[in-house]
Amino acid sequence: MTEYGRGPGSEPWHPDDPLYGDGGWGGQQAAQQAQQSYGGQPQYHPQQPQQQYGDWGTGEQHGYGDQSYPQYDEYGQQYAPQQPQPQQPQHQQHQAPQQHQQPQYDQNGWPTGSYPQDPYAGGPQDPYAQQPAPYGGEQSDYYGAPEAYPPPEPPGRRRSEPEREREPEPQTDWDPGPDQGEHAFFAGGDDEDGRDGEPDDRRGRGERRGGGDRRGGGKEKKRRSGLACLVVVAVFGGGLAGVSYFGYQFYQDRFGSAPDFAGSGNGEQVTVTIPKGSGGYAIGQVLKQMGVVKSVDAFVAAQAANPDGKNIQDGVYTLQKEMSAASAVELMLSPKSRDNLIIAEGKRNAAVYELIDARLEVEKGTTAKVAETRWKTLGLPDWAVNHPNVKDPLEGFLFPSSYAVAKGQKPEDVLKQMVARATEKYESLDFETKAKSLGLEGPWELVTVASLVQAEGKTHDDFRKMSEVIYNRLKPTNTETNQKLQFDSTFNYLLGQSEIDISESEINSNPDPYNTYTNKGLPPGPIGNPGDDALQAALKPTRDGWMYFVATDGMDKTEFAKTIAEHQRLVDKFNASRGN
Repeated sequence: MTEYGRGPGSEPWHPDDPLYGDGGWGGQQAAQQAQQSYGGQPQYHPQQPQQQYGDWGTGEQHGYGDQSYPQYDEYGQQYAPQQPQPQQPQHQQHQAPQQHQQPQYDQNGWPTGSYPQDPYAGGPQDPYAQQPAPYGGEQSDYYGAPEAYPPPEPPGRRRSEPEREREPEPQTDWDPGPDQGEHAFFAGGDDEDGRDGEPDDRRGRGERRGGGDRRGGGKEKKRRSGLACLVVVAVFGGGLAGVSYFGYQFYQDRFGSAPDFAGSGNGEQVTVTIPKGSGGYAIGQVLKQMGVVKSVDAFVAAQAANPDGKNIQDGVYTLQKEMSAASAVELMLSPKSRDNLIIAEGKRNAAVYELIDARLEVEKGTTAKVAETRWKTLGLPDWAVNHPNVKDPLEGFLFPSSYAVAKGQKPEDVLKQMVARATEKYESLDFETKAKSLGLEGPWELVTVASLVQAEGKTHDDFRKMSEVIYNRLKPTNTETNQKLQFDSTFNYLLGQSEIDISESEINSNPDPYNTYTNKGLPPGPIGNPGDDALQAALKPTRDGWMYFVATDGMDKTEFAKTIAEHQRLVDKFNASRGN
């Protein structure tokens, strides 16, 4: 730009541009009248001057002091100022070239006259309205023809020429590249081409896509893509195999039949111990660990299918290895498999010790010696210790039941198991509380009463009457026997015998505390191991007033009496049965 208007230069801005033009440009296109010169280029000529700033009506522009300035063409030649002419219509763009005039100067060296009209000047309201095409208007309108240049763009949106003219790259059907949707994992990459350190903007677009224009790049990428596919197939194949395996296991666990052996065993015997309180799953686990059954679920299913399956009890069983679950259940329900040590109701401890020795195959007297020397370590409750004159502190605590006892166990462990069973039973019956309600000093005496009921009663129907006889004779108001029990069972216990025919002289001459003929009250401790029926009878005696009883047949029949006279009749009946 010059000081007074647009000078010679590049093509004018496009008129449709919202930032650099207006509607005045559209009507100034001229017909193409090109004069060929300078190697075929159109020759440029000065243009018709437009209106000057100043007097808009005449087109003159007055300088300072009414002085005029010379005008020069594009070659530096000065020409005379033009006379103002009326403004031509906009469609007349081409004017004849002006003749050069010599300027006039005043005495100070300033040129005189009016300044020539600025060939690029426009009106004050539209400075570009009548701007003619430069150099005579021979230049074609490159904005309106099919071969037109693209319109100029604002600086912020301009792009370099190579970028606009760049043709889209050809695409191959086997390597679209990451930009076309292929994952970079399968596209290979340039990590191994030795140019990792080169910035991305210095590589070609083809190189960034995997080196498609490099020699040999296609084969290398194919090898990479094939290996990647193999890796993916291996991963998905392994995952599918794992899912299939665990799915099969899940189906077998939930819906398939449990693994099981066939037949009744392989002939190899094994001793199996089932703990107390074991249910189907617990029994099945023991059998599986010992190799008897193949799976726990098979045993549980077989036990449920057998109508008597729930009758399997704790204890020791002699079974065979590799038995079917059904055959194992049947054998465990049969007495042939039971190998438990069974303690009968009312059996004394001396007999129990001998049974334990025989089962453990140890020397006779081994268990009795352990009981005598280690009884304090076998788990007796606090209320069962420190009683005077007790012959065996464990008497009454080897509870009658079935125990898993086999060769290899220690006598101490077997005794602990029995004491624990008895203690649990007494606690479940709340002996400590109920003993006081029965007029006894504590649970130790209640166990003693139960042992007497068990020893003197012949049948379970007799137990409650026998219990009432004991409590009635212990009363302080008893004048019939003067609080003496007078039981043969206690005298037999102290002698370690079980005799029926005992002379009065023998009984009356023995002052042992266990002799209830000569001592009032209960013996120092239990005289045997009572069972469930005897324990219940000791807790709930009858209230009929029974004071006496006699085994009239000497064996199984016991009859009761309330008075001494009735008792004498029962004695005579007994003597008659004996032939006395």
